[in-house]
Amino acid sequence: MASTHKLYLYGINTVSAFLRNKPELAVSLLLATDRQDDRVAPLSAKAKALGLPIERMAPAKLSQLTQDGVHQGVVLLAKVIDYFESDLAQLLTELTPDPLILVLDSVQDPHNLGACLRTAEAAGVSLVMIPKDRSATLTPLVRKIASGAAELLPVVQVTNLRRALQIAQKQGIWFVGLTASVEAHSLYQAKLTGPLGLVMGSEGLGLRTLTQQQCDSLAYIPMQGAIESLNVSVATGIALFEALRQRGIS
Repeated sequence: MASTHKLYLYGINTVSAFLRNKPELAVSLLLATDRQDDRVAPLSAKAKALGLPIERMAPAKLSQLTQDGVHQGVVLLAKVIDYFESDLAQLLTELTPDPLILVLDSVQDPHNLGACLRTAEAAGVSLVMIPKDRSATLTPLVRKIASGAAELLPVVQVTNLRRALQIAQKQGIWFVGLTASVEAHSLYQAKLTGPLGLVMGSEGLGLRTLTQQQCDSLAYIPMQGAIESLNVSVATGIALFEALRQRGIS
């Protein structure tokens, strides 16, 4: 079941997005003693308006709390919600009639995961699935890179990705896996309308065999140069916005 725990979020953009979109989950604002500039003033004003405690701390103390993260002198203690496979069926029933879902099969670089989440939120993705094991997770670093997207999107950590796909398929989701497999068709010829899930593979190995087998169809991104593959966050952006184009969203 979904669980809530407290976490130190850091970075001006991340904290600003959290206070704007999830103010009810904010606990306290921590500011470095040497930050008195115009970029921090709106955060202080927002925190005061919300009735949040504001505490000044030495930059070294903030670095300790964020495990040496690049905090920019701004840290927020907040409550975050973790979703798990047991929550998936219920979350799926709450989606819009033609949802767009993103599945990340063992993306291990936190920078890639954060970038994928940021792109997913920008593309209007309804839900993201990631494996609970052998994958980057929602660490403060990932949340910082995602610039607030991790707090806006339900990110479901699943124990068995193939089983999770089956659960979603029973609720009418059509999954397209991105892969260089000989069975794949051009992304631009794939049907990306209706209730859809796009499945992206890991940085090195791509989609795992069992994940490919569970997908309803496979697609590849045509490329003209000598490079044979793209960074997963770049490929995710291309696939998601091709889906938006096909779905007539302008």
